[in-house]
Amino acid sequence: MRIGEVAARTGVSVRSLRYYEEQGLLNSTRSASGQRHYTAKEVARVEFIQRMYAAGLSSRTIAELLPCVDSPSEENSDAALERMVQERERLSEHIADLIRTRDSLDGLIRANRAHREELAS
Repeated sequence: MRIGEVAARTGVSVRSLRYYEEQGLLNSTRSASGQRHYTAKEVARVEFIQRMYAAGLSSRTIAELLPCVDSPSEENSDAALERMVQERERLSEHIADLIRTRDSLDGLIRANRAHREELAS
């Protein structure tokens, strides 16, 4: 199938599919005229890549995890597990930062409301 059909089936833009190829996340074969062609296997891979992006992983991290998907082995599995643990820790730190930011904003909102009440009285 052509790139447009893969895009339609997966809900991913043609530009994103080209980016996935540039990053080494996705492969296609080329016709004599240079058109990209994909199989159902690549459609499933695009869906997998989308799940990884939804989990907050970067294309670089996804590329590091793909060997475990492509050629499962104990070594690949161990490396993938370690990388996922690192990513989870990174996300947890980011969540903690967001919570601190939200708490600071809540304090500013309370101060603003108190100030407005003082002005109103």
